Amino acid sequence: MLQHQFLPLRIASSTLELSPPGLLGVMGFPDLPDNAGRSLPSARTGMRGAGADTTLCELWLSSVPAHHAHSGNIRYATSGGLLFGALSSAESQGLIEVRAQAVYEEIFALLDTAGHRHALRFWNHIPRINDHERGIERYRLFNMGRQAAFERAGRFRTDSIPAASALGTGADDDLTVYFVAANGRGMQIENPRQVQAWQYPAEHGPRSPTFARAAAYPGKSPTLLFVSGTASIVGHRTLHAGDVAAQTRETLANLEAVFAQANRSGNFPIRDAAFKAYVRNAADLACIQAEIASVLGSGANVTYLKADICRVDLLVEIEAFAQAAVPESSGSRQAGAV
Repeated sequence: MLQHQFLPLRIASSTLELSPPGLLGVMGFPDLPDNAGRSLPSARTGMRGAGADTTLCELWLSSVPAHHAHSGNIRYATSGGLLFGALSSAESQGLIEVRAQAVYEEIFALLDTAGHRHALRFWNHIPRINDHERGIERYRLFNMGRQAAFERAGRFRTDSIPAASALGTGADDDLTVYFVAANGRGMQIENPRQVQAWQYPAEHGPRSPTFARAAAYPGKSPTLLFVSGTASIVGHRTLHAGDVAAQTRETLANLEAVFAQANRSGNFPIRDAAFKAYVRNAADLACIQAEIASVLGSGANVTYLKADICRVDLLVEIEAFAQAAVPESSGSRQAGAV
């Protein structure tokens, strides 16, 4: 069973003191516990909570004991057929597109040698994501490097494209990427309301963003679902510019469409999922919370983070992680086994 939880920094530190054997990694929003240790896959993201708890930690755990290791710049953990890893690249290490390509090439090399070739999910945290350099937005420069790495590794042709998010952080932050991969193939899921991201027209940049709308694992009978960062985009265009309530409703409609596609092969009730909502403007938080509660219910498991979003006209982005519902007849059998 793969578990994902957000905890305040103090509680996360207490959890790490217990040394749970299935701990895969921890990410700091923006800070890490002092006892995270050097062997644990971890990184500071540059983001912070948008609600009452502004310092949060994201923990990934497995019910199967984890083995921790490192390869080059990557610290990673393996457990029950899954691999969780993280690495960062400082601004001093070169242009953003060059660093993006280098980071992804290093990840792909690790996945090949570690026997977990099938990338399922990437989280990309990009400093100054909406700024321009050499006449091009930094997110579009990042996409150039990312797609070049996919092409060089031959991964457009030999594997399903993974789910992903790309969010913006501050000027002094590192480019940080963390990810989940598997030793078996996952299933790429698209949204019929949207153009596939890697087929976006040239108006969105010299290279298209390389991600699927969601990835399910394992491929034939999935128990885990990773839903990419999802926003108010229909076809390939942003809708409802300047209207955060309408953007949130459109985003939720897209999420419902992705879950409907996933449920053609699995059983993922949307209200049971864990969500991350990225909020561009802190003043919009209450409105976004109200719109989400109207669709997912007041008890929805949503963590709110303050972040810039990949398009400057987008005000909110939401992603999800879900485990397959357990049939009533299955007794105590766990969902999401890994």
